[in-house]
Amino acid sequence: MSRKLFPTQEIGSLKKPSWLLKSVKNPRISNKDKVKIRNDAALENIRTLEDLGLDIVYDGEVRRVEMYEEPVRYIEGFEFAGRIRSWDNKYYNKARVIGPVNYKKNFHESEFKFVKENSKKEIKVPVTGAYTLADWSYNEHYKSKEDLIIALAKKVLRPLIKDLVKLGAKIVQIDEPAGTSHPSEMDIFRESINESVKGINAKIVVHACFSGNDYKVLAPQMSEIKVQQYTLEFANRDTWNLGSSDKARKGFQVLKLFKEHGFKGEIGIGVTDVHVDDIESPELVRDRILYASKALGDPTKIYVNPDCGLRTRTRTVAFNKIRSLVQGAELARQKLK
Repeated sequence: MSRKLFPTQEIGSLKKPSWLLKSVKNPRISNKDKVKIRNDAALENIRTLEDLGLDIVYDGEVRRVEMYEEPVRYIEGFEFAGRIRSWDNKYYNKARVIGPVNYKKNFHESEFKFVKENSKKEIKVPVTGAYTLADWSYNEHYKSKEDLIIALAKKVLRPLIKDLVKLGAKIVQIDEPAGTSHPSEMDIFRESINESVKGINAKIVVHACFSGNDYKVLAPQMSEIKVQQYTLEFANRDTWNLGSSDKARKGFQVLKLFKEHGFKGEIGIGVTDVHVDDIESPELVRDRILYASKALGDPTKIYVNPDCGLRTRTRTVAFNKIRSLVQGAELARQKLK
């Protein structure tokens, strides 16, 4: 595990290269050749992220259709109902739960093995969490949403994570963008994570972002959720002004609340906004990191990442944001020397 101050990491998704999309849709290209093409795209992402200086990487989820649709394809009990709009001009293929949910196989096995064999850095494999899978689906089988969530945690997430750990995964990120969407359901959210990771020997990270509510509903639960790190969105809430005052860093003030509620784990702070093309300066990233370190009270608990996956940005913008993130983290380290 990395020991340097302010380790840098991606969150997950990157925009797929246009040549990859054209190739996999081409009926004249054989399935065997398409496997090689996907491998080439994954390797390009891995090498680019490493060259930019990230400490913890994955492959940009280059093989996955979408964070919800990809796992649902491989879980018993689901049936796709059609495409619906999620936000902006983004759509996803929503599914109905029509029977008991069950784990079929490790649907991330081949991609994880490839990253493990080809990365020179630490790797963190992202998986979509039980709460989000349930929240984004039509429940037509279980008596309650809670029953569906716990079934997914026990019958799908836990065996998936266990299989990834058997393959050598040391860091697993559970993606829960729906995590704080419904404040009245935070108890079941906590239970879903704890059930998902029961008996698992790995570093577990929970990622939440853009769910419509602030983190005041999450803060009281954080110490009771059995994970070592949260990666959260902050930059989108923050100003673009330099400085480490409360006024300049209004998006990061909630970190003080985490401390007040007794959270002693790690926080991956989002220092780049994934919803805009403007590139944050390394100096702005530096100030956000330094403020967060002071607010949380322990610089060794701070990791640095984008707010969320960067798939909505062009690859050029995404990589420029990551470059600035890495440079800003180095400026923050130098400031604290």
